Amino acid sequence: MSDRAPVHVSVMPEEIIRWLDPRPGAIIVDGTLGGGGHARALADRVGEEGMVIGLDRDPAAVAAAEHNLAGLPMRLAQSNFCDLPEVMEELELSEVDGIVLDLGLSSDQLADPDRGFSFASEGPLDLRFDPTSGEPAWRLLNRLSAERLADLIYQYGEERHSRRIARAIEQQRREKKPIKTARELAELVRRSTGRRSRAERIDPATRTFQALRIAVNDELKSLDIALRRLADCLRQGGRLAVISFHSLEDRRVKEAFRDDWRYEPLTKKPIRPTPEEVERNPRARSAKLRVAARA
Repeated sequence: MSDRAPVHVSVMPEEIIRWLDPRPGAIIVDGTLGGGGHARALADRVGEEGMVIGLDRDPAAVAAAEHNLAGLPMRLAQSNFCDLPEVMEELELSEVDGIVLDLGLSSDQLADPDRGFSFASEGPLDLRFDPTSGEPAWRLLNRLSAERLADLIYQYGEERHSRRIARAIEQQRREKKPIKTARELAELVRRSTGRRSRAERIDPATRTFQALRIAVNDELKSLDIALRRLADCLRQGGRLAVISFHSLEDRRVKEAFRDDWRYEPLTKKPIRPTPEEVERNPRARSAKLRVAARA
């Protein structure tokens, strides 16, 4: 996969450049490397005298970046963004000028049939960012009780039909037909909740997949840890920009920027993508950008 051209389109790239304002010689961290769009734009701004540190939990993303971003002033590492202090220690850096986190799912991950991120995937329902670590979603799905599954889908997916979905999963297990693929789960959820109406913009399976993905990757815990740790990685006046895609993430970012004295919020309300960007890139429609400076 490292030789494959990225299909991911970065969200709000112009806004990230505007708010981080990377200058020649600056050191900027892209904590969610993905397809490398933000990293490339930032590297162009900091120039040869600067550096962009690119992190991603997904080894395929790091391998692709090594190929696609070759020649740019980049240092890459397979790492969770909440472990940035350890990465900086290895690089002998005490502080950086800016950090960006794009918490959305990469289109490159969706396009990989072996990962299970796409509802139509016939591959295993894995959903891990790092396929070498942790428990795949299909195993979690077939291990938890219906009650625990319902709680998980409601808590992490904010899905009002969570109990109905969990009962359907349990019924399928009783019939000795455990769910193994993304397509199987998506079809089960649609049968349980009813197909979307014309007024609805998202697939009925979206919230259930979100919940499972958050659970297997421990995403909210990683974000909570990062928001506590990243402030001390920034120089005074350095900026942290976070793009979130659902309320569970955005609420955490908003509260951290408001309540942690080390952050000075620069965006009173989240910045949303322009209508033109949403038209070009529909996956940007739910994005919210918040920015804070190190006090």
